[in-house]
Amino acid sequence: MTKTENEMWSNSWVMAHAEEMLPMLIKIRRRLHQHPELGTDEYETGAIIREYLDQWGISYQYPVADTGLVALVKGKKAAACGEAESDEKQCSPGGSITVGLRADMDALPVQEDESRPYCSRNPGVMHACGHDAHMTIALGAAWLLKRHEKDWFGNVKIFFQPAEETCGGAERMVQEGCMENPHVDYVLGLHMMPSYEYGEVELKYDDLNASSDEVRLIIKGKGCHGAYPDGGIDAITAAAALIQSLQTLVSRRISPFQNAVLSLGTINGGTAANVVADRVELEGTLRTTDSQTRRMAKDYIRQMTENICRAYGGEGEAIFTPGYDALINTNEIVDLVGETVCQSLGKEHIHFKPFPSLGVEDFSFFLNKAPGAFYHLGCACQEKGIGAPLHNKQFDIDERALSLGVALQVMLVIKLLNRR
Repeated sequence: MTKTENEMWSNSWVMAHAEEMLPMLIKIRRRLHQHPELGTDEYETGAIIREYLDQWGISYQYPVADTGLVALVKGKKAAACGEAESDEKQCSPGGSITVGLRADMDALPVQEDESRPYCSRNPGVMHACGHDAHMTIALGAAWLLKRHEKDWFGNVKIFFQPAEETCGGAERMVQEGCMENPHVDYVLGLHMMPSYEYGEVELKYDDLNASSDEVRLIIKGKGCHGAYPDGGIDAITAAAALIQSLQTLVSRRISPFQNAVLSLGTINGGTAANVVADRVELEGTLRTTDSQTRRMAKDYIRQMTENICRAYGGEGEAIFTPGYDALINTNEIVDLVGETVCQSLGKEHIHFKPFPSLGVEDFSFFLNKAPGAFYHLGCACQEKGIGAPLHNKQFDIDERALSLGVALQVMLVIKLLNRR
């Protein structure tokens, strides 16, 4: 497809080129879909990605966070001062801009419906959350940008991230320096969303996903024979009082205008039916959407555990294991996504999420280091029978969402690079 200087990188030009790529994108996505791997085991997945990057002449760093990799595409268009940029010289004021694109790599322990010709070949493992599509979109964006590298200026880094569903690869990638050399100025991410049809985009200002903390509560009492309870300290009774009291965390200690949930999922204690238990352990999860509420909730849980157990004559300890941080979008970048969708698809295809999800998403660790946005791309198609929820064995996507995802990511990249 030919171009003129004026139409290069216009929304219509990018959309047309992305649509032409659809057969290639479908082939890549189905190949990745057939070879899913769980978090921290994405070796074959990484090999497939590197194979494409090698074919296209795109450089990358591997390994990052053990099984992840970071690809780098450099634009070669003359810089603002009229000279070509090099690694040694930054011509434009403030230097070139670097935009990061994130694609998660891992699959889920789900046995896929085997009726599809491209279903998983790894028993009990399936790309049931759309990560195969995310990788494909990132590869497609890299291919399009590389193919026209002489027509733009700046850098694009693509983070192929492991273990989003398990231990969280994003934080490890950041710790290993993926946001530096060159420094990432903006970062973008997207997620397949089967609650919307293909062609629809969901946005959210500010808080999109919650933070998570594993909660472990230890109640210590004094064991004795059940026939003589006055000789011991019943850890089960103290645990029951603590569980009841913790229900007031959300209803009485947190403002109704803030978001939080505490769910206790396991309780273990006691050794025999006729013995007063000397120890009980509770485990659960705490979800919040801002750092102040997160800190206050932990303090309250700790105080309640210690004080209630003390009141029953025992001891209590609260142990927190941090999970993911809250995902907080940068509003001006959300505006840019909305503007791009409006220009390309129409305002009627934009949907604003009214409330944050208390599920987690470790894209938050990239946003802790650079402004950016995470948005949802509709992938359902009721006419084709595609609409199963995420993490379901019937999950699938309308593959037209692949080319739309490439187009939106590339358009956003170019607009951010032009901010220099």
